[in-house]
Amino acid sequence: MFKRKKNVQELDGPLSADTLRRWLIEHLAARIGASPADIDTGKRFEAYGLDSRVAVQVSGALEKIVERRLSPGLLYEHQSIDALSDHLVKELHLAERA
Repeated sequence: MFKRKKNVQELDGPLSADTLRRWLIEHLAARIGASPADIDTGKRFEAYGLDSRVAVQVSGALEKIVERRLSPGLLYEHQSIDALSDHLVKELHLAERA
């Protein structure tokens, strides 16, 4: 589903609610050295040990995925994968499936 290019995971296919959510799970899992199956999408990012520096880096990587400028504080405004993906789906008008 995803391919690595210059240390940034990119979507391999069209952006949709599902692919965005999977990207967030995969990216967080890679950041913390966990299996995607171990990621609880309702758990706050800070519970996974993401500090402000990492949150800004994740926001930057996410900008490349959605091809849009995002707030560096996005992960603090929407503090879980569920909250963040719900926000982005509405903001970007994404379909559930591509």
